[in-house]
Amino acid sequence: MALRVALIGYGTGGAIFHAPLIRAVPDLTLAAIVTGDPQRQQAARTRHPDARIIPTPQRLWDDADAYDIAVITTPNRHHAPLARAALDAGLHVVIDKPVAVTAAQARDIADLAARRGLAAIPYHNRRWDGDFRTLRRLIADGALGHVQRLESRFERWRPTVKPGWKESADPADAGGILYDLGTHLIDQAIVLFGRPTRVYAELDVRRPDALAHDDAFVALHHPGGTRTHLWMSATAADLGPRFRALGDRASYVVHGMDGQEEALRAGRTPLDEDWGTTPPSRHGRLGTPGRTRAVPTAQGAYQDFYAATARAVRGEAAPPVTMADAVAGLEVIEAALRSAECARVVGL
Repeated sequence: MALRVALIGYGTGGAIFHAPLIRAVPDLTLAAIVTGDPQRQQAARTRHPDARIIPTPQRLWDDADAYDIAVITTPNRHHAPLARAALDAGLHVVIDKPVAVTAAQARDIADLAARRGLAAIPYHNRRWDGDFRTLRRLIADGALGHVQRLESRFERWRPTVKPGWKESADPADAGGILYDLGTHLIDQAIVLFGRPTRVYAELDVRRPDALAHDDAFVALHHPGGTRTHLWMSATAADLGPRFRALGDRASYVVHGMDGQEEALRAGRTPLDEDWGTTPPSRHGRLGTPGRTRAVPTAQGAYQDFYAATARAVRGEAAPPVTMADAVAGLEVIEAALRSAECARVVGL
């Protein structure tokens, strides 16, 4: 029988980044959607008529035996308390990034999940970007040699501030570009090169009406000597390479973002033909100056996160992302905040 999923939150995250992926996995069924907003309730009923619409998380906890997994995709400040409540109710949890506001909160979730014998799985979907999967394969195959530096960018041109909790300067909201986009870049860097030993960061508020950081640079020093330079911005009037990996044998450079987010926003799903494919015109290039060749981009596969989650909940495989990964990422974010405040390198 398919595992029964209750989706908590039906804003952009729930409606676009979770519900279509859950429904694309045969071993999962979207059994319930939790939202108290009348317009979102109606949208959920229209898009997912077989799902039960629940107005509050407490109603879900009261009927927790009817579900197997709670997926939490709410404003960041609610991630940790909702995750703890779900675990206390006996549900496995998937928690959108960042899983908590602080590393200490993430450790508490991990400890509670272990005591309860339940899975707590961070949703780091960008591990299944096609370009990242390609880069990861090239590094594993030795095509680049020893990677000396990776430049990684998640940049946007959004000069007008859009009101909402992501623009809040209240630390409890975990708003700003570092928590929003930086979480992805930091997680990818840790996957490739391990938990860094040193962190340096520059965080700025560029737009006149902005309150939270909207432009950031983070430099990480990893065991083995690799450095990763991470840029994230809402104010980039020119978009740099998505990845520029420089090895002692070759480089890999790719421009443009993975297309799965755009496809999801357009209403497509992983059940559609050619899901996650990248046209040849956007393939990255591998080589050295004057001698490069195109490398076909691996297929993007956000749905694979949820397929792996189902296997983990059934005890058939390890979680696709661990809480230890999420803790490490939040430790880097906290170090970056300290680094930017005191303008110095911070050791981990």
